[in-house]
Amino acid sequence: MTLVQWQTELTAQGAHITNQTVENFSNAAQELEATKQSNIVCDLSHLGLISLHGEDAITFLQGQVTNDVKQLDSNQAHLSGYCTAKGRLLALFLAFSYQSQIYLQLPRSLLTPITKRLKMYVLRSKVNIDDMTDFKIQLGVSGPDAETILSKLFSSIPVNNFQHISTEQTTILKLPSVNNLARYQLITSIKNASTLWHSLKSSCQPVGKSCWDWLEINAGIPEVVPETQEQFVPQMLNLDLLNGINFKKGCYTGQEIVARTHYLGSVKRRTFLAELTTSDLPKAGEKLLDQNKNEVGQIVRLVPNNNAGVDMLVELRIDAQQTGTIYWQDKLLSFKELPYSLV
Repeated sequence: MTLVQWQTELTAQGAHITNQTVENFSNAAQELEATKQSNIVCDLSHLGLISLHGEDAITFLQGQVTNDVKQLDSNQAHLSGYCTAKGRLLALFLAFSYQSQIYLQLPRSLLTPITKRLKMYVLRSKVNIDDMTDFKIQLGVSGPDAETILSKLFSSIPVNNFQHISTEQTTILKLPSVNNLARYQLITSIKNASTLWHSLKSSCQPVGKSCWDWLEINAGIPEVVPETQEQFVPQMLNLDLLNGINFKKGCYTGQEIVARTHYLGSVKRRTFLAELTTSDLPKAGEKLLDQNKNEVGQIVRLVPNNNAGVDMLVELRIDAQQTGTIYWQDKLLSFKELPYSLV
């Protein structure tokens, strides 16, 4: 089976697919309501997957990203940032290792330029960098019974956040829960995808990308997309609070700026969870204003929320957010509590 055949199979089951992204299977609003309270399964073909392997793979990547690649042992994943020399984020990765390879997951929209940029810095390092997006199927599973459902399919599943367990064909990775809804990612071989999907579908409702985005946003997980590249240092997106920066690992591109921000205690901007009532759909990277029409931040990621508006992660000056008066165009944001502390 190829990725095209896989998506043809999903289409036959009612999936509406645009640019390799599953938008929905039926009614997007109904799918989101199901996501908020029941068991769902989501195809994650909108995410790209880069692999690195070779005897210098760990050493090479260690000099490129914010987190400690050496801690990617057989069952531990983590978030990590990829910065310019000025400490500005080009990408955020969900990183894990499997069968002597390191995998970096990121939005498909960044896949080609980031893969190209990584290869530019290989030089004499003995490392191979490959786009594995079309050779692996990525699925998201969430819900009150997600743990029970997966326990019936696999002999063992991870217990702690960002822990993963792998079988011969599938990696099961636990993600932070949202409103007591357990979440997992499954990365499996293309030949195993159909069997796994049908097993999950018997207990989970298939949903589209926006439902998984809603879960990620309400878990406080940021992302970088083409519109927001080079806009943020990692701390602005709370990457330090999400254990996505290791301040003891040594040098990497942009490390001096990231470390200075940390050790001088000069984090003046953070990412917050917000809600906006609007019939218009904002875009990532659009500016946010205070009551005096001064720019104080921007939208990181967003998704319709079925409450006549959108849920958003927004990056703001901390002092501006504390006033509680932040606008997108002429519409006032309301803030919600993140599932982790900003203090």
